[in-house]
Amino acid sequence: MAWLQSARDSFHKTTFPHHTNKGPTRCRPARTAAALAALLALTSCTAPPPSPPSSAAAPETPAAPEQGQSPTAAAPAPASSAPKNADGKQGATPLGWGPQQQDLDAAGAAVAGMTLSEKAGQVLLPSYAGLDHRTQAATVERLHLAGSMIMGDNVPGTPDGLVDVPALTAVTRRLDSAARSGGRTWPGLIGVDQEGGVVSRVGAPLTGWPSPMSYGAAGSIPLAAQAGTGLAAELAALGFTVDFAPDADATIGPADPTIGSRSMSADPRAAGNLSVGFSKGMLAAGVLPVAKHFPGHGSVTADSHKDMPVQKATVAQLKARDWKPFQAAVAAGSPMIMTGHIAVPALEPGVPASISKATYAALRGMGFKGVAVTDALNMGAVSGRYPHDSAAPAALAAGADLLLMPVDANAAHSAIVKAVGAGTLPLPRLDEAARRVVTMMIWRGRTKPQYPPAAPGSGETVSARVSARAVTVLAGRCRGPHIAGRVRVDGGTAGDRARFAAAAKAQGVTLGAGPLVTLIGYGGAPAGGDIAVALDAPWPLARSAAPTKIALYGRTPGAFRALLAVLAGKAAATGKLPAAVGTYRPGSGCR
Repeated sequence: MAWLQSARDSFHKTTFPHHTNKGPTRCRPARTAAALAALLALTSCTAPPPSPPSSAAAPETPAAPEQGQSPTAAAPAPASSAPKNADGKQGATPLGWGPQQQDLDAAGAAVAGMTLSEKAGQVLLPSYAGLDHRTQAATVERLHLAGSMIMGDNVPGTPDGLVDVPALTAVTRRLDSAARSGGRTWPGLIGVDQEGGVVSRVGAPLTGWPSPMSYGAAGSIPLAAQAGTGLAAELAALGFTVDFAPDADATIGPADPTIGSRSMSADPRAAGNLSVGFSKGMLAAGVLPVAKHFPGHGSVTADSHKDMPVQKATVAQLKARDWKPFQAAVAAGSPMIMTGHIAVPALEPGVPASISKATYAALRGMGFKGVAVTDALNMGAVSGRYPHDSAAPAALAAGADLLLMPVDANAAHSAIVKAVGAGTLPLPRLDEAARRVVTMMIWRGRTKPQYPPAAPGSGETVSARVSARAVTVLAGRCRGPHIAGRVRVDGGTAGDRARFAAAAKAQGVTLGAGPLVTLIGYGGAPAGGDIAVALDAPWPLARSAAPTKIALYGRTPGAFRALLAVLAGKAAATGKLPAAVGTYRPGSGCR
């Protein structure tokens, strides 16, 4: 495995393109492609991992400017096949998405011995209400479910408003034990929706991460990978095995009501390469990533949580834009891709992509061999159109492998069993879905991550580094202080202003006089003042009357420290716009 260790090291040591005052720097394409391809194999390597750095993510090593690939360069090629075992068997042969033949063989044998009820359970990943995890565990055992989703209302808290880490760890441990019941030897899927930014189900004392658009503004694939590792290492310590991140969608800007700053970039190649880097980092920490939402949610103008968006693009247009990030995920061997509740007339008119046979055929046509998971089936785009959880067997029949968050797990399970009996869901299709899910769980259970679980808050340094690299000045001075020792602040939430005040104090800046900084939070309107700061998506800056406009893409303590350092003239704003903001073109920012 010496070649793998060398390639693994080169991934962390290679400086991917980032912006300096002299323009973009580059690295050698051969090293980059090899490093990304090799990183796919990390979770299949059974050798002891190297000693991890204290932050659970390798530090970014500066390098001299080199020629080569940028975040918008071509997507990495898939990893090459591993050699056969010494006895000539194909057990160690990769399947093209993480697991090896030995995992598929074990899963095939396990599924062959399952009852219909057990197979129906293995393709369901439901959520539950409130803090009653004991009832959920009993449901997991009774229905033979693949595992459980943990949402915000399932997270136990302390009296001071923090996550009760020991209690949450006990919850995930009990749910995992339930998923292993009935003789199953593989771990359960204990899932969470933790992207960073506005989609963060588990809060402090875990590290707070800025909006994913920060990675596009920072323009560094290694930094995205470090963030993926840091975020996942803390989740792994709590017992999570899958995180429904990253969002691989390329956003179209303010007309996109759902994705926004959850997207890493409006450029599909950058969105693909950065989300692949983030996914690799997650895998290195032992957490399964999920690229979402195929066939692309960033270019539709309705919110699928409420109703079904219609994607009017042709297949050729989709291939040229929305599908590129997912093609990158497939090429890199992503283990899971989520389908969205988006109707695509060019594929199957009037049918959500998550329940469309043509959509799954298109995804498999890209070469995807992993687990295709639906978006949550309790969302408005589906639940009203498919009553009594009839969406569950319909999605399976169309080509889904794993069904996320049905309205009622009991009803969904029953609907699957009845559909098989009625012949509307062919048993071989259910068998195929169950085999893929079990293959992934067996693989995840037998492999050892490169980095061990990490303590809550251990990723704060990396999170702050992301924000420091991402701060983007759209209008105003690029050098020197914006404020002279005093500043006023308005807008945002009380928490935003408190974090601003703490960061100002650390910089020796006094509140109460001087220039007015107006904070614009998630979904906020354009604002005036002397300095307008967008804390989430940067779109409100387009119509802001402030002479100085800054995109921060985050509201963590580290993000505010980065902002105050720029305002005080003690740090340069190195970020570049990853999407157009009014007349400001992508790539705008200080040079």
